[in-house]
Amino acid sequence: MVALTFFVYALTSIFVIVNPVGAMFTFMSLTADKDNKERIRLGTRSVLIGCLLAVIFAISGEIILRFFGVTVDSLRVAGGIILFKVALDMVYAKTSRESFTEEERKDAKDRDDISVFPVAMPLLTGPGTITTVIVVIRSVPTVELKMVAILAILVTFAITFLMFRFSTPLSKILGVTVTLVFTRIMGLLLGAIAINFLATGIKNIFLAML
Repeated sequence: MVALTFFVYALTSIFVIVNPVGAMFTFMSLTADKDNKERIRLGTRSVLIGCLLAVIFAISGEIILRFFGVTVDSLRVAGGIILFKVALDMVYAKTSRESFTEEERKDAKDRDDISVFPVAMPLLTGPGTITTVIVVIRSVPTVELKMVAILAILVTFAITFLMFRFSTPLSKILGVTVTLVFTRIMGLLLGAIAINFLATGIKNIFLAML
């Protein structure tokens, strides 16, 4: 029961920041000049690289924090602020500059292969995703629950792969209105997660100072 509860929490946290639906439409706009075969190739490569990066940061997060002398609670506070900004952009249906800037969009137009940059990073695995996976996996003490967090990452990117793979028919089914509604709901959930990160981080930092 604990593992299932944590899996739902981890999957929700990671899913809403990766935002496969929003990422799918951005990916489609970046590959508008590609045929379906090439789009599938780029989408598959992007998701695999993005997933690999997320897993690497999740596993090596503790080493990274120790190297820079940063506590997980400090990361919670900083990440909470970043995630809340992303959440506001999602609620107001704006393109978040945390994950994908207009400059990067223009640069992508001149690239033949956009799978690594800007799709895998920063669109799928940007600062928000990196912060989230590190905080989520560091929030549990046992190896079993850490593996559950890794599973949540894999499931999120598996869903993203399917959305990229079938982006053309899905975009017709979902349409702009449904996408905007879904994005706003995801933004609301992400905002709640961001506040939780902030509150937990500030509380633990305060208690450590006593």
